[in-house]
Amino acid sequence: MKLLEDKIREVGRVLPGDVLKVDTFLNHQVDPKLMAEMGKEFAKLFANDDITRIVTVESSGIAPAVMAGLYMDVPVVFARKHKSLTLTDDVYTSEVFSYTKQTSNQISIDKRFIKENDKLLIIDDFLANGQAVQGLLDIAKQANVDVNGIGIVIEKTYQKGHDLIAETGIHLESLAEIKSLEDGKVTFVND
Repeated sequence: MKLLEDKIREVGRVLPGDVLKVDTFLNHQVDPKLMAEMGKEFAKLFANDDITRIVTVESSGIAPAVMAGLYMDVPVVFARKHKSLTLTDDVYTSEVFSYTKQTSNQISIDKRFIKENDKLLIIDDFLANGQAVQGLLDIAKQANVDVNGIGIVIEKTYQKGHDLIAETGIHLESLAEIKSLEDGKVTFVND
């Protein structure tokens, strides 16, 4: 998605440790117009996948997931990283390790929000090592529902996450595919 790639080139920052910082438009401050365009693109890419519900992990996946849900006319559910007083014990849970934060979180989704015949679309902000997606796949397995698609905003194609998902055979689409962050420069697969 050229619009997203241009935005990454314009304001994305490469930090030590192979980290791409996109906090000016995705994961701290949100650019609503860009999110809307990404939502339209996800809706187009997964139009033939019979999606009934979108799932993501809080918090950076919520904005693109909500916009995709708007254009696909399906509900959006986000897995919580921290259990609140209002979240009962009747939940699906999975352990997820965050590379950028170097912590593990137990994500959870209330069982009321995944229905028996759902066909899920997982949306996440980044795909690098694939841990968040693996956690959501685990929750889908516990719920005994199908995952018909995985939509990623920014994929680091050189890390293992892509291969982990490819092995599942699930329809994967990434809006921006990064080939390298070498020497502090973002290089896209299409460059």
